Amino acid sequence: MCFEVTHKQLNPFCNDFFLPLWNQRRKDNRELMITLIKYPFAELRHSRKALAIPATFLILLVTMLGLVSVTYYFSVEQVNAQSQTLKVSTAKQDMTSFDQTVLSVLWTPESARKFEFSDAGGILHVQPSTNSLIINVTDNRDLSDTIFNETVGQVAYELPYARSLDTGFFLKGDSRTITNQSSSGITQLYIRNGANHGEIVLRYRPIISYTTTGMDGNKPVNNLRFYVVNMNSSEPIELMGKTPLRISCLTTQIISTSYDLSYAPEPLLITSTIDGRSGQATIPLASTDEGAILQVEVVLCQVKIERLVM
Repeated sequence: MCFEVTHKQLNPFCNDFFLPLWNQRRKDNRELMITLIKYPFAELRHSRKALAIPATFLILLVTMLGLVSVTYYFSVEQVNAQSQTLKVSTAKQDMTSFDQTVLSVLWTPESARKFEFSDAGGILHVQPSTNSLIINVTDNRDLSDTIFNETVGQVAYELPYARSLDTGFFLKGDSRTITNQSSSGITQLYIRNGANHGEIVLRYRPIISYTTTGMDGNKPVNNLRFYVVNMNSSEPIELMGKTPLRISCLTTQIISTSYDLSYAPEPLLITSTIDGRSGQATIPLASTDEGAILQVEVVLCQVKIERLVM
């Protein structure tokens, strides 16, 4: 039979019958192999194209969210910074106005004013038992005396957090612990670093005045006067938000001391120490060979700050 011979031995009939089948089979096998080889790579190409679209979209989405987040962060920071700046400005204005209210009752017993702090996001501290004031006088010879030594109190407004503050800046007055200026020069209103945040501090320094008023025998009379504001009768206060207060002048008293000097004194040296910080002033006293009379007066204005209950 034809199935028992090789391909070369096939008779013509077998060649005519099987050869086309053989060729067709080879062709089919070749096409199948080509298909099997090409198909996975074709699928891979199609898969890459399919994955490229969502991947690109994801990258764009993440980038956009990042830009939005960064923009939002800086916008919020800018708004917060502007808000804090506004609060600090409000606190400065309130403390300046409060000082004007206190000054309006000085040296006038039984006078009183009302004042309300705005809500600037900070904490108001009325501190009657702080801020010691010591006044010494000496002529570098026999005269050396402490004429005042008490705590006179202060008011501080603790500011909300702010990136930058003008620490050390005086809104009113200056760093001198004693002055011979007008009554408005008695104020020290400045910004400093507090325990937690910056704060605006209001306190009052002594003012000195000097005059000569004739003779007592053969000795000229020198009058030296100190004006001191004392807030140690105030109510201790630590409050946030709107704070209504009452400021009143309780008393104005004069404490006098006289010194009879039997020699011509050198210029009088006055040392004023406020809360540990000292400053000095020099007063040339009028005298003769027989000496001089020195009259020292402390005009003490007792101011009370208390919470006003509406």
